[in-house]
Amino acid sequence: MTDKSGDGAAADIAADLENLRADIASLRETIVWLMSGRANAAGAAVKGAVGDARDQFSQAAGRAQDSAFGAAVELERRIEKDPLTALLIAAGIGMAIGMMSKSR
Repeated sequence: MTDKSGDGAAADIAADLENLRADIASLRETIVWLMSGRANAAGAAVKGAVGDARDQFSQAAGRAQDSAFGAAVELERRIEKDPLTALLIAAGIGMAIGMMSKSR
């Protein structure tokens, strides 16, 4: 005597397991898709931040270069205006450096 209800229950369990496997596979694909989207968004955010930092650094370097050029022009103007004072200042700085390096 065979139990037909047992065979039916086993078939139902097998079908439920197959449906569960399909649901898990679908869930896995959805998670991969979501993570890929977030990774792409994070990558874009990092690229944007790097681009902004590069722009700010470039602007700061430009301002520093302009400032240094302005200081050099101003120094040249002062030297042309009063060369004796510039010569005495340079000599004093040279003596100070020479005395400091001599003591070591």
